[in-house]
Amino acid sequence: MTSVLGISAFYHDSAAAIIVDGKIIAAAQEERFTRKKHDASYPKHAINYVLKEAGLKLSEVDHVVFYEKPFLKFERLLETYVGFSPSGFKSFSKSMPLWLSEKLFQKKMLFDALKEQDSNFNDIKKINFSEHHLSHAASAFFSSPYDEAIILTLDGVGEWATTTISLGKNNKISILKEIHFPHSLGLLYSAFTYFLGFKVNSGEYKVMGLAPYGVPKFKDIILDKLIDVKEDGSFRLNMDYFNYATGLTMTNSKFAKLFKIERREPENNLSQVHMDIAASIQAATEEIVLKITRFLSKEYKLENLCMAGGVALNCVANGKILKESLFKNIWIQPASGDAGGALGAAQAFYYQELNNKRQILKTDSMNGSYLGPQFTENQVENELKSCGANYKKLTLDQIINDTAKALSEEKAVGWFQGRMEFGPRSLGNRSIIADPRSENMQKNLNLKVKYRESFRPFAPAVLFEKVSEWFEINSESPYMLLVADVKKSKQLEMTNEQKNLFGIDKLNVKRSSIPSVTHVDYSARIQTVHKETNPIFYKLIEEFEKITKYPILVNTSFNVRGEPIVCTATDAFNCFMGTDLDVLVCNNFILYKNDQDRDLIKDYKNKYELD
Repeated sequence: MTSVLGISAFYHDSAAAIIVDGKIIAAAQEERFTRKKHDASYPKHAINYVLKEAGLKLSEVDHVVFYEKPFLKFERLLETYVGFSPSGFKSFSKSMPLWLSEKLFQKKMLFDALKEQDSNFNDIKKINFSEHHLSHAASAFFSSPYDEAIILTLDGVGEWATTTISLGKNNKISILKEIHFPHSLGLLYSAFTYFLGFKVNSGEYKVMGLAPYGVPKFKDIILDKLIDVKEDGSFRLNMDYFNYATGLTMTNSKFAKLFKIERREPENNLSQVHMDIAASIQAATEEIVLKITRFLSKEYKLENLCMAGGVALNCVANGKILKESLFKNIWIQPASGDAGGALGAAQAFYYQELNNKRQILKTDSMNGSYLGPQFTENQVENELKSCGANYKKLTLDQIINDTAKALSEEKAVGWFQGRMEFGPRSLGNRSIIADPRSENMQKNLNLKVKYRESFRPFAPAVLFEKVSEWFEINSESPYMLLVADVKKSKQLEMTNEQKNLFGIDKLNVKRSSIPSVTHVDYSARIQTVHKETNPIFYKLIEEFEKITKYPILVNTSFNVRGEPIVCTATDAFNCFMGTDLDVLVCNNFILYKNDQDRDLIKDYKNKYELD
């Protein structure tokens, strides 16, 4: 038996993952345990959890692999400073103390932390390092159902690489091409995220969600002035407009002059120009990604494409790749951000270094991304009792029936079942669910439950067998990573008056028979739900369909703005009592808001720092 523990940490989204004989046993982000969004600290809790799931002590693990190489990263920092000197002194001097005291000696630092966690962990030679983009590529290819694929990673930056093209075959990955820092599609998108007043490494989803409210009138400016894109999709950024290589901000004054507005302050009102800028960077990104994938298809002529890295979470761009049908199959790692690097680091070491044979599964190796903790009936009941909750225990069939009925009556439900998801998406185990037919649900969920911006769209969770009846898509999308239009026959045509509305005014226009999950441009971020990977959630949607004729539910993550997705039943109860959720279901227990002690209601709106 060979066990490999993968770790990502110290920048953002720390995580741990463990594989045993190549099988993915468990993976989780540290934030879910510490309740600090994007927690970057050493993932002690996540490591404890994955070890417990594998039935191993830390000292019994055969290999530990960190997801990137700190010396190469330091080299990039030094060379960037020398290359831009003296303009980068301020950021260089700010980062140096941490590097010289900690990060440069990461092997020793990791060893000390691991030994503190288990005093019997005595062998520093067990600690190894992968490369950032190899970790991403490995997490996509080795988890996929393909024995051969072209692999595209698109990220902010790791050591030097920001974009890589690799060939995956059997148990090996060969990196074929790289684009290096500071030229980065991820950092370009993050620069706009920053300029629009959202948090970098967190608010990129908001830019994507805001884009359909605008007109891409600045796309040509972006492609003419900010980035030079060749026919094969390779690119170079014009660093005259950016500050991230040497400064403490993402963009500079020249960038602001180009768009003739100042950077939006966080939480200030959004105007039409902000939406137009969001639409423009989204359109430019899609164009660049499509150029790259067209090149990959033409150059390598492989039928399978795997993707990972933060930009691979741009499900609108992914939907465009799918629509072009350049590849027979596309598989995108659901934990495409740095958290997934923990898994990829372990897999890269197991196959690349130890030369182990792959066992390729028919679907994929991610178990639906349900790789986190789960809790027994007793554990859940004890937690609910400790919280002072008033609950009913029912059979599974009763839980399904009562929840489906509540959903059909437009109740918002917190849904907690089975193993927690790995990655940024809730996929039906730690989800807030609702009725997609409701005209007011999107606005109400955003403002009264999620405490976030009203324009944010919600995803439909649809029975896989029915997806093509409702959406313009014929393939699986189990990880909510593909966007497609709502079927024409389900769309409602806008009046001339509605067509003339601008920006957020479009939000209240009913666009289809499933308005809560239809975005302003008739698109939807689809999750196909499969009986094999999530039978309980599947059964719930089936029951909802029996009542309403709709095989679809609204599905969004079980948390409020700034809060990590809930992990335990206590987290779920706290969120339930801190929001306008009507019903909470934890395993076989059902709770109604009206039955709860009003003294337990929490001020949740201001509890978490806004992201």
